[in-house]
Amino acid sequence: MTVTHDDPIAPAHPAEAAILASGLRVEPREMPQLTRLVARRLPADRDAVAEALCQVRRKAWASAAMAIANRAGQVWVRRAEADAAAASLTDPDAGEEAIRAALDAAVQSRLRQAAARPGAALEIVEAELQDITGSALSAERHAALAQAVARAHGLDATETDRFARAAAHVEERRRQDFRQAEKAAREKRREEVARLRAWEKSLVGIEGIPGLLRCSEREALRWAGAGLLPVARRIPGRDGRERWEFDPAEIIALRRELPAWRREAERERDPRDAGRQSPRAARAAEEAAGRGGKAANAAVARAAALDRYAAHFATARALIRRIILVTGPTNSGKSHTALDRLAQAESGLALAPLRLLAHEFRDALAARGVEAALSTGEERILAPGSRHLAATVEMCPFHMPVDVAIIDEAQLLHDRDRGAAWTAALMGVPAREVYVLGAPECVPMVKRIAQLCGDTVEEITLQRKGALHASDRPLHAGDLKTGDALVAFSRRDVMDLREGLVARGRKVAVVYGALSPEVRRAEAARFRSGEADILVATDAIGMGLNLPIRRVIFSTLRKFDGEERRELNSQEVKQIGGRAGRFGHHEGGVVAVLAGAGDPGFVRTMLEAPPAPPAELRPQVQPDADIIAAVAAEIGSDSLFGVLARIKRAVLRKDDPNYRLADLTQQMAIASAIDGVAGLSLMDRWTYAMCPVDERDNGITRLARWAIDHGAGHAVRPPLAGRLPPPDRASGEELQRCEKVHKRLVAWRWLALRFPQAYPDLVEAETETDRLDSWIEDVLRQQRRARRAA
Repeated sequence: MTVTHDDPIAPAHPAEAAILASGLRVEPREMPQLTRLVARRLPADRDAVAEALCQVRRKAWASAAMAIANRAGQVWVRRAEADAAAASLTDPDAGEEAIRAALDAAVQSRLRQAAARPGAALEIVEAELQDITGSALSAERHAALAQAVARAHGLDATETDRFARAAAHVEERRRQDFRQAEKAAREKRREEVARLRAWEKSLVGIEGIPGLLRCSEREALRWAGAGLLPVARRIPGRDGRERWEFDPAEIIALRRELPAWRREAERERDPRDAGRQSPRAARAAEEAAGRGGKAANAAVARAAALDRYAAHFATARALIRRIILVTGPTNSGKSHTALDRLAQAESGLALAPLRLLAHEFRDALAARGVEAALSTGEERILAPGSRHLAATVEMCPFHMPVDVAIIDEAQLLHDRDRGAAWTAALMGVPAREVYVLGAPECVPMVKRIAQLCGDTVEEITLQRKGALHASDRPLHAGDLKTGDALVAFSRRDVMDLREGLVARGRKVAVVYGALSPEVRRAEAARFRSGEADILVATDAIGMGLNLPIRRVIFSTLRKFDGEERRELNSQEVKQIGGRAGRFGHHEGGVVAVLAGAGDPGFVRTMLEAPPAPPAELRPQVQPDADIIAAVAAEIGSDSLFGVLARIKRAVLRKDDPNYRLADLTQQMAIASAIDGVAGLSLMDRWTYAMCPVDERDNGITRLARWAIDHGAGHAVRPPLAGRLPPPDRASGEELQRCEKVHKRLVAWRWLALRFPQAYPDLVEAETETDRLDSWIEDVLRQQRRARRAA
């Protein structure tokens, strides 16, 4: 039913009269909303009613536009374009053709503004679609998108056809290269797995030793117990015992040592030596193991030498090092103490856990009159003539001796993902004085590593500057005051809390892991200057950022640690809560919990708890390029997956008394994806395996595509974000997409520093990084909702 000016029912409201007088066709279901809109425009003529009716119908028009795009298979059309098309219509009786024309205009505007060149625009839109769908476009839809991009950039029919054919050729070549690389990687993986299984099948138990060595069972048991027989594999049993298995090739090679072992046994009848391996026997076993065959496990372990990891750092071992272990809670002046000493040295090195903190170390040295260079995974800043360097831990220069070095946040020796980098830095930093800074929990591990390296340790314990105590009561959101920091453990929770506070009229700064160091620094500056009165952050504030926080309030006392959701431990509560009461800004600090999020008594207990004894005192170690090359040569394989699999199986026993192997899961996943890439050496592939990528963001698949282009001799273009909306109109989805692109640029720049010929557009990548930093800063700075609420 429609309402027209011929309707015999008299209108009850002036707005209804204006609607009837307009002569426009209106559905009864549209009348309530239309009446309200027209009432705001009174007196309203036909044009005003038509404008209001268009506003009423825009939601339906946007849905119709999306339906048109879906029928046409235009998966690149977003709801934003449909809304823009609906907003552009001025005829309330617009039909499907008008909607389609408006949609085409909106889509062309977006494709045109995505990038200056159609090729770059095509890549940007493809990347956006892959983010949304998780898969690549079909060949037909890719061709249609290429044509749409070409038309949007003003190419004529001939140029559009040429561009589409060229884009299809490039895309087909990429798909074919990817399929070939996948196939080759699968074949290599099958070969390596088959080789490992064949080797495992060849192993024998202790009962097979007498036949191989032509000895008695008693001798076999004695030699195995003394460690003279290299155990290839240990299989745990249900009763707690282990079944030992041995490589026949390794065992047979030991036959010539039997006379010496028997003579040694005759001479060593002293009961005090029972079960102890003599130095001569140990040397004989090691030499014999080295003759055990090309792929023997003992030979592989010897080549990797991870059980003698400290000796791997020849420059550091050539120095007489003194470890100065500086421990204390947050806000105790650890960094200040060490930086003062570093600035006095003729040469020095400061190793930080984050790029942001490496910059802060460099700035701190500059404030002390010392210019320093900078080295992080994705950037280098030279300082000609300087003999000081600030770097991230993974960039430790192992062959550049210095007088003094600082290694910060040593408790990360226990970190599951990055602990091996701290082990390497502490064992390998070539400095005569090594200042190791950390929480008290790091003391046992640092002492253990110093013992393995033969270094002396001097301990300095600092006390917190300013009291820190737990609040007796939970706090409500309305209780938050200027200088408070509200802590969550996910980006989503941070943004939800921010939105709630902004709705209350508060000015909020945010800090979370997905933000770049530049944006984190800018947000910290907003909080520090008073432009923002409350900080909402993840545990990213627990490491290094110097902020004038008065109180730290936990919005939850549980977090997901990558494996499970669990309660915070004492170290986490101290590290994060300790940011409250910054010395020089507040006399003391308060740690509290948000109402409904947990018991304040839990916070007090965690703050007062003594350092927990470490569950594991063996430092984590992982292979480097030299070890990868040595193991590859030993097993005669060019497969990175095979090399890593053998390292995982062979180089360290699970019961090794000194070391444990770091988790190589991500490196093996990358190796599995790129092992079949033609044109990349084993060392090239190992470099790719160390690249920082986010598996949750299809990082390994994207990395494999870059590697394929690199191996084929094609330049790898940096990821771009395309057109960005005005910051005050940016949605949460658009903000998150830009954060993802920023992280991809970090990986791209990391590779560009190692493969400059394959990744040549570094200036473009840096320009795009700066653009995203600036845009994200502006988005986070917007307080539009707070102003609207006010």
